[in-house]
Amino acid sequence: MWVYREIRTLGDYVDYHAARRGSGTALVFGEHVTTYAELAGETWRVARGLEAAGVPRGARVVYLGKNSDDFFVALFGTAKHGGCFCPLNWRLSTPELARVLADAAPAFAFVEAEYAAEWETLGAQVPTVLVDRARGEDDPFRRWLSLQDDAPLPPVAMEAGAIQLYTSGTTGDPKGVVISHDNFNHMRLCEHFEPAYEWLPDDRFLVALPNFHLLAIGISLQAVYNGMAVLIERLFEPGAVLHSIATRRPTLTVFAPAMLQMLLDHADAARTDFSSLRLTMYAGSPISLGLIKRCIAAMPCQFMQFYGATETSGAVTLLRPAEHDLEHEDKLKSCGRPLPLIDLRIVDEQGRDVQDGQPGELWIRSPALASGYWNKPEVTAQAFTQGWYRSGDIAIRDAEGLYYIHDRLKDMIVSGGENIYSTEIESVLSTHPAVAAVAVIGVPDPRWGEAVKACVVLKPGASADADELLEYCRPRLAGYKLPKSIDFHTAFPMTGSGKIAKRALRAPFWSGEDRSVA
Repeated sequence: MWVYREIRTLGDYVDYHAARRGSGTALVFGEHVTTYAELAGETWRVARGLEAAGVPRGARVVYLGKNSDDFFVALFGTAKHGGCFCPLNWRLSTPELARVLADAAPAFAFVEAEYAAEWETLGAQVPTVLVDRARGEDDPFRRWLSLQDDAPLPPVAMEAGAIQLYTSGTTGDPKGVVISHDNFNHMRLCEHFEPAYEWLPDDRFLVALPNFHLLAIGISLQAVYNGMAVLIERLFEPGAVLHSIATRRPTLTVFAPAMLQMLLDHADAARTDFSSLRLTMYAGSPISLGLIKRCIAAMPCQFMQFYGATETSGAVTLLRPAEHDLEHEDKLKSCGRPLPLIDLRIVDEQGRDVQDGQPGELWIRSPALASGYWNKPEVTAQAFTQGWYRSGDIAIRDAEGLYYIHDRLKDMIVSGGENIYSTEIESVLSTHPAVAAVAVIGVPDPRWGEAVKACVVLKPGASADADELLEYCRPRLAGYKLPKSIDFHTAFPMTGSGKIAKRALRAPFWSGEDRSVA
């Protein structure tokens, strides 16, 4: 049943392939190439270093920094030690990061030099190793590694938390999704039984998505599990990514739809050789019919989209390559059908299954479902019901078994692949002295899929313009969460239960638009 029976934990991914193809390339970052044998040694040194620092098994180990080979060394090393690796969202503001750290309560930290000053401002009282590859042999992280030995440690329990990823809830509070080693094992099992996934010995996977997203981590882990090379871009910059495609010749990659548009809009796209790619995956935000048709025309490879959540440890549905059929364009709006071993339900407000063609909340049952939210048993109980994860997404299934994500119960906005929760922004704007009421919605955006719009009612006799409110938000929110526009209202439409009718606020902007989620 299992592809590699010897693999039990994330750390085993590396050691399995180091023992069988140690000279094979594992990571490529800039001019730095790491073989599987080298990665095995470096990750055991991380594990030994954490043990020497007195980090207990099960403790949270945070990483603050962008994509790099060192990120993966720290990730797999933490897995071998038995800690739970927690990548921090480097795009968050300092107050937002402080809330995440307060929740995670880490026992150790890896911090890139770029964020050293912010880390000092945060005042986290935990042992910290600075990561600064630009200093060459004087890099504190590399010096720290050189002081450790690479002797293996006792096995880690498969049920232990491997990675903790933060996602904001409907209240705006950070929620740490705990994904165990066994969750990842079962995600690999679902993929193994899926014919659309094919891994070849010489495959090279290009990752340019930010490392605090499951979309980046999940498929990178999938690549290492299958012994492939991971080509790492520090961050998504269209020109640099196009150059990597042309020169590094990846065979697989993944992007959010907004990234695909930025790639094709770049001046270098027309002269970039995409022929090495055999599969481009996309997920994370709405994709327009025009964009996917443009991608199919410009990039001579197969395409596959998937839908999932951090709580599901990976994809739960796939729109498979064969279903990217331009003769049946309406199907391109679908998020596809479930992977093997995954069950879906669409239910009404009473939890009863609805008929095909009728909307309802999508519930997911999978052997890979995360164990819940760190330190939040009540929130976990609300989201996970009798083995099912309540996604909060409104879906429809058609007569052919294709699923379409129709709307979001949680009013989440997806902009450029980033999940933005309206309540976080509303909470900030509501504290401005001139604001009486605020509602934040997502509106169509040709570049980002959706853009954040704040609708504001001012207090009687108060005055404030859009620029003032934006400046008020700037130090309190991550840049990607800032409203792109602010509209002023005299009053909001209300529902019968006395809530702001956001659907009515959204309606003028989405008239004639498809709001399906890719």
